Parts: sequence; C-alpha cells; structure tokens
Amino acid sequence: MNISIRKADQNDYESLLPLFRQVHDLHVFVRPDLYKENSIPVEQEFFESQLSDVKQHIFVATIGNELVGVIVTKEEESTGNSFVKARRVLVINSLSVAEKYRKKGIGKKLTQYTFDFGRNLRVDSIELGVSEKNTSAIEFYRSIGMTTKSRKMEIILS
Repeated sequence: MNISIRKADQNDYESLLPLFRQVHDLHVFVRPDLYKENSIPVEQEFFESQLSDVKQHIFVATIGNELVGVIVTKEEESTGNSFVKARRVLVINSLSVAEKYRKKGIGKKLTQYTFDFGRNLRVDSIELGVSEKNTSAIEFYRSIGMTTKSRKMEIILS
C-alpha cells in the first residue's frame, strides 16, 4: 500500500468532509454538552481560512487518488515570564483516518510526517488534546511515543 502525504488544498474540501464528520461525531457522542450536532462539521469558509493562515498546516494522506487521512495542526507561541519559559508548540487539533483504512499505518505516517515538520519548524514540542473516553486514540498516541503532559479536570454544574 503506497501512502503519500501532502499539504491539503482547496480542492480537498469535499473529500475531507467525511473525515471531519468522523471526528465531530465522536466529539458530539462523548461530549454532547460541548459539541453541537450539525450537518457540516467544518464550513468551507473556515477550512479555506485555515489553508491561508501561515500558522496552520493541514496534511492529507492519500492512496492513489483516494484521500484516506488528515491531520490539522497550528503553531502556537507562549511568551516567557519570571516563572515559565517562552515556547513554540505545534498543536495537533485533529487527526482522522477513514474507518476502512484504520490499523494500516496511515495515522502513524501522518503523525511521523507532522513530527518531522515540527522539527523543521524548530518547535519545542508537539501537543494535542484527547478525550479520556477515547481510549483507542490514547493507545495510538502512546504507541508513537507521546506521553501525558497534564490532565484537565472539571465539575459540570448544569
């Protein structure tokens, strides 16, 4: 299986919608108090704004002409002060692989590509958020060498 990784472009929007839908549906299922059900998980205008933003990077995995995976990232910087160091981070906002292509190395190839991209940007780290209930994602991220940095906790009051 020949998996290629490239930057996303405007022509990818329609092909990416099912992948964005997978991620959004999982978020809605796990946290309906936070995420809204909607017919279009990512508006085309928003997608195009991400593509034109020099701090955001979207990469797609293809097999032949078929788009089978996507990773959405954004560069973020925090300023230093008397108790924390300034840092540059590449945040993974979304990773999705088409269901029929899971467990075939596509997610690993996308994240490895992103790790190499981050090294070339000279960021300090690559980070992401993942729901505690998404155990398969947590297992995947651990399998590629990621570790838990911190944990957000909450109490829902309504």
